[in-house]
Amino acid sequence: MPAGTASGGSTATSQEARDSDGPTGGSESPTGGPTTPAKSAGAAPALNRDLRFWAILLAIGFSGLLSALEATITSTALPTVIAELGGGDLYIWAVNGYFLAMTSLQPMFGQLANVFGRRWPTICATAAFVLGSGICGGATGMGTLIAGRVVQGIGAGGINVLVEIIICDLVPLRERGTYFAIIFGLVAIGTALGPFFGGLIVTYSSWRWVFYLNLPVGGLALLLLLVFLNVKHNREKTLATRLTTIDWVGNVIFVSSICSILIALSWAGAIHPWSSYQVLTPLIVGFAGLVGFVFFEASALAPYPTVPLHLLSNRTSAIVFFLTLMHSIVTMWAIYFLPIYFQGVLGSTPSRSGVQLLPTILILIPFAAAGGALMSKLGRYRPIHQAGYALMVLGFGLFTILDENSNTGTWVGLQIVESAGAGLIAPTLLPAVMAPLAESDTALAAATWAFFRSFGLTWGTAIPAAIFNNRFDQLAETEITDPVLRSRLTGGRAYESATAAFRSTLPEATRNEFTRVLEMSLQRTWQVAIGFAALGFLLVFLEKEVHLRQELETEFGMVDKKNGEENVEEAKEVKDPDPQKQNTT
Repeated sequence: MPAGTASGGSTATSQEARDSDGPTGGSESPTGGPTTPAKSAGAAPALNRDLRFWAILLAIGFSGLLSALEATITSTALPTVIAELGGGDLYIWAVNGYFLAMTSLQPMFGQLANVFGRRWPTICATAAFVLGSGICGGATGMGTLIAGRVVQGIGAGGINVLVEIIICDLVPLRERGTYFAIIFGLVAIGTALGPFFGGLIVTYSSWRWVFYLNLPVGGLALLLLLVFLNVKHNREKTLATRLTTIDWVGNVIFVSSICSILIALSWAGAIHPWSSYQVLTPLIVGFAGLVGFVFFEASALAPYPTVPLHLLSNRTSAIVFFLTLMHSIVTMWAIYFLPIYFQGVLGSTPSRSGVQLLPTILILIPFAAAGGALMSKLGRYRPIHQAGYALMVLGFGLFTILDENSNTGTWVGLQIVESAGAGLIAPTLLPAVMAPLAESDTALAAATWAFFRSFGLTWGTAIPAAIFNNRFDQLAETEITDPVLRSRLTGGRAYESATAAFRSTLPEATRNEFTRVLEMSLQRTWQVAIGFAALGFLLVFLEKEVHLRQELETEFGMVDKKNGEENVEEAKEVKDPDPQKQNTT
């Protein structure tokens, strides 16, 4: 078994893995098949699918569903919340506070999982999410609501990372795609149904139940984790020693940089123009901070880095991190801009628009299951990535033909093509990241992967919104004859005006002009999306097909009841990593 560390550092096994781009020093097949690693010296434990396994899967599934639901449920409930609590321009932080906390803290949770084990970070993250939900539900002012959303986001960040880490600890690499597909399906359901449930709740009950809804379900997940998540971890070191192995300075640099970037993205186009100093300054500072973070992590000042650079130094893992970024960007691109077509061009209400988007969600889930099952069956991920990105390129290309006259069969069929590609890829990305790495890298690799995924979701709304608004401004100058309306819609305000309610206020001639400009703006948006999906497709050809291990090699697995170790955590003596090897790039 690869030797793990309490600090999250790499091992000699990790060094061999990155030198060979294979998990244990294997070589790539001359026929282009998967790299075959050397046999493990020790007997690996078999996959245990007992009651505890399914209870843990149920608990982390509930947690993932709730964190995804909360990411979107406020979109329809927020106007009602603002009407009661007030808060003026602060309302935007009720949404952004959640995403800032969730995204920026994910790498740190990976390190905490190595230092303190999986059990208590998972329980604490779930408890933070439930606590934040209670604070939001009981809020009497916008400040309290924002504070609750930040606490929720901290919990969601931990949940998103630890769900993947726990699956990696319980399931061999080759079989993980199947279980990731289950979690991804729940996350897709939560993301898609969030706005729908938010609208129902504020219509038929109090907006506070948008948040109180999490208490019973989150409480059940917390109870299941407390009872069943009994897993091993190193308890040899004192608390003081463990705290010294956390990359405090690196985390401060990273969190500050990501917050600066996300603040810029939240302001861009909505509050300030992209070209304004209010947007450019935090954006530049944030990216400069990330460059500084990379140099810091590679230096002797970071003996236990949050993101060991060897995770990015082998070609396959580095490529798949960027494939994950591209996948998140284009997936969110479709989910956020198809409703603009349904509402702004077809004139659908928000609730009907949610129904029209269902083909995207309903197709994502079975194709995610198919992608995971294929990877487990074939032991290969590269052909799945090729097929998935090819379908996404085709899907976005077909979106360019959508217009006011497109019938139901057309927009349903086109969604199926794009969504099938996105679904196939989703559960196979993290296993592909892990294939060239040692199992001791699981926590930090999963946390880094989760960050790339969340960071992509943020850019997946910011980039198309900027393209859409910019194209609309260009076309409005010649296509919209009413100068008052043109002034109202330009300057970054087109996106928020693409609703059925706004369309209904326009005279027929003006409405036709408005619809035509929306169609052409969306066409440009889809055309650029083709480029992002095509970049992902091309990057697939740079990744290697590395053998997916069928043995479960981990020291964080479930406690063995047969040896009388139930409800305890095994203490194992683990040698500290060599900092020089850890920082090798």
